[in-house]
Amino acid sequence: MNKNKPYRVESVRSWDEYSDKVGALCHGWGFRGHADSTWPLMSTLGRYLNAYVKEKYWTVQEERIARIFQRKAHLFLTHIPERSDTFQWLALMQHHGAPTRLLDFTWSPYVAAFFALVQTTKQAAVWAVNPKRLVNVTERFNEFLGNSRVGPIGIGEPFVMNMRLIAQSGTFIVTKQVGTPIEDIVVAYKDPKDTLVKFELSAEMVRPPGMRALFMMNITNATLFPDLDGLARSLAYELEFHWAHDPRKVLSHPNKQ
Repeated sequence: MNKNKPYRVESVRSWDEYSDKVGALCHGWGFRGHADSTWPLMSTLGRYLNAYVKEKYWTVQEERIARIFQRKAHLFLTHIPERSDTFQWLALMQHHGAPTRLLDFTWSPYVAAFFALVQTTKQAAVWAVNPKRLVNVTERFNEFLGNSRVGPIGIGEPFVMNMRLIAQSGTFIVTKQVGTPIEDIVVAYKDPKDTLVKFELSAEMVRPPGMRALFMMNITNATLFPDLDGLARSLAYELEFHWAHDPRKVLSHPNKQ
């Protein structure tokens, strides 16, 4: 365990160790996988604002892109959310690739492991958050954003869920401090180690058995993204897998024969 962080950091050297460690957490934690363990826990909106926009304009610019989306998205939608349903609109924007203050999480440690491992070539990470330490925003998203007396980090899902959110057992983390990584916000919590855990996964030792186990669980891009794009994306791992043989094993170099 890394003692230099206020939250817990656990080194994982095998797939079985990962299963044991996430299984030891109390029921109901949320998870997010990163292909690179150095990536911060920050929304796309936070990353974009930090990189390109002066801080004094953050609020007005966030409101501007939400307004643009609401005014034009009806051209492509069969169901249009109520204008006041901020959570639903942000989830819809997130689903289609817009920068929002939402951060995708899942209730499944194995779905998170898939996203951490599927394309990693280095040390990956799975972050875990304890929802009991956060604000439940499922029923009161607007209240959370406007009430300074409740905590700075919320978790929940909009009432109307899309296919990907359902397939991935998805949920969202949202923060009031949009430009600050979640791990930096948690520092001020009374018990950071019971709020946030980072599992650092060795790509070399965890990925091969982990990806095979996830494939056998039917956790693939095709099932997590139930559309043609997900099917096409899933074919990358099919290059590494075959029921009759192991295509990853190189018997000899052709120039050495």
